[in-house]
Amino acid sequence: MQRKYRGLVQGQGLVHFNVSVKQTDLWIAAESRLEREARDLALSARQQVETYIAQHPLFLTTLVPWEDDPFAPPIVRQMIQGGRRAGVGPMAAVAGAIAQWVGEGLLRQSAEVVVENGGDIFLASKRSLTVALLAGQSPLSGKLGLVIPESIMPVSVCSSSGTIGHSLSEGRADVVTVVARSGSVADAAATALGNMVKGAKELREVVERAKAMEEILGVVIIHHETLATWGQVELRALS
Repeated sequence: MQRKYRGLVQGQGLVHFNVSVKQTDLWIAAESRLEREARDLALSARQQVETYIAQHPLFLTTLVPWEDDPFAPPIVRQMIQGGRRAGVGPMAAVAGAIAQWVGEGLLRQSAEVVVENGGDIFLASKRSLTVALLAGQSPLSGKLGLVIPESIMPVSVCSSSGTIGHSLSEGRADVVTVVARSGSVADAAATALGNMVKGAKELREVVERAKAMEEILGVVIIHHETLATWGQVELRALS
């Protein structure tokens, strides 16, 4: 599958490479090529999730929060917590959780790391980075970048869309992008907030919901030509 959005995270001076493990397809930027280390981390994350699903098949398909399980593997517990905080099923947090798991692991070998997993991103850098906002057929798509300052990193930036991609969404937002410390929270929250957007009139309500989720640092919502933001959000025009 061609992922046209890759390369739209601006971070100069880093080495870029790809790592794929089954359905997990990662684009990574780091100070050196760390394919083996990244692959091992992705395998570890997937093994935890797959083993838990084999023992609890409903975990894969449920759309409601999963009961906390202190005996679950670490990444599964992160997914459970993300889903519970956002009020959605735990698999809504899987891409963001894996991106963070791999990114934090790579920080042992590289002081700067960016990991993108299906549009969900973990960022750790010594300088500000800009993430392009791709919003389907919206006239704003690709025109704006979300500036992530060094001061809030490491951080996760996760997106959900009701009009593009393969992610399950009950809403019609062109994109909902959430910034949070936790990849699982950012991913699950993007899904939950995106589910609320049926039209432009819901954007104010969605922003209020985002404000009530303490772990969210910022949110951007695009529906056609309408834009709403809240929190630590700085946008800039992309050339």
